[in-house]
Amino acid sequence: MSPKKILVIIDEMEVGGSQRQIVHLLTGLDRERWQPELLYFRNHSFLIERLKDAGIPARMLPKRGRLDLRFVRDFARILREGNYDLIHAFSVTAELWAVIAKMVARVDSPLIASERNQQVQKPRWYWPLKRFIVTRSAGVIANSAAGARTTAQYTRVADSFFDTIPNGVVVPPPAAQAEREAVRTELGTPAGRAFCLFVGRLVPQKNIDCLIRAVALLPPAERPFVALAGDGPLRVHAEQLAESAGILDSIRFLGERSDATRLMQAADFLVLPSHFEGLSNSLLESMAAGCPVIASAVGGTPELIQHERTGLLFASDDSAALATHIARLSQDAALRSQLATQARDYVTRTYGIPALVAATTAVYERCLRRGRRGGQTAARVGTCATEDGSA
Repeated sequence: MSPKKILVIIDEMEVGGSQRQIVHLLTGLDRERWQPELLYFRNHSFLIERLKDAGIPARMLPKRGRLDLRFVRDFARILREGNYDLIHAFSVTAELWAVIAKMVARVDSPLIASERNQQVQKPRWYWPLKRFIVTRSAGVIANSAAGARTTAQYTRVADSFFDTIPNGVVVPPPAAQAEREAVRTELGTPAGRAFCLFVGRLVPQKNIDCLIRAVALLPPAERPFVALAGDGPLRVHAEQLAESAGILDSIRFLGERSDATRLMQAADFLVLPSHFEGLSNSLLESMAAGCPVIASAVGGTPELIQHERTGLLFASDDSAALATHIARLSQDAALRSQLATQARDYVTRTYGIPALVAATTAVYERCLRRGRRGGQTAARVGTCATEDGSA
């Protein structure tokens, strides 16, 4: 039997959590069973080269402006000519354009939607749009139980329509002490100072302001050396905030990096102060790398981190609590070692790439069987009642 053709779609392929999960998933698929391709709309990164090196086609379909009729026409042509067995979209914009292109192309390939961030306070248009998408999909994969619950509630679609599949992570071999020291020297980490790392895009979601404020609360002698690995529209703002807070000499902005694991293995701990998250790749990768983590208790993060056992949690936007955790880990090497060991053991057991691939392909198989029986969407599964009892 020939392999099933899978088209994975995302709006942009900059370095981010969903993008890294796409690479893990597509490179992990059994090519005798699955023939994957990637379609994206903008922002090429080194992740595209990783897919191409693995023999996976990756095509950019540029979109110009909010309503680009040529984009819709070309998208529909790709769907018609590709004759895909299944479509898997990883972002709400990719989902929306996939639904529209399917209608224009008149193809019936099942669409699997996604929920990758647990955020209730979205723009007013978001949940009606998400319901429009979900009710035209064959399934929804969320990367956290919190994200699945929230999306089911606000789209008024039955919980049974959602599958929760946590992100997967590659567990690297431990780094040699000489390599750790080489990275710290390369970054200019001062001798005797703790090394605090942030890995992620500099966007409002990640709340980098909270980290900067927390570091500024500490006495100068107790401040760690902070490295921010990532880029984004808030970089200039973050640099200005660090300067106005008087801590610019304690922070290095590294820009986009392809060696996040190497940085994590050299750091004393990683901080993720996000306003909202699904299941964070930065946290997973840091825990797998043996780097202790401090994170805001939002979205799927408490599903991943057991406070005081596999990491430290604090209330979102509480800079004082974050400062306390930073000071504690900076000064307590034994606690860092304990948290790192327990987190690495937990992630190794629970979040391997084979588990991600197996769970996702099980959803693929189920949606393909549904398609052969005439199709099933959220509208056919049923909707949840609202508080007043209406659908």
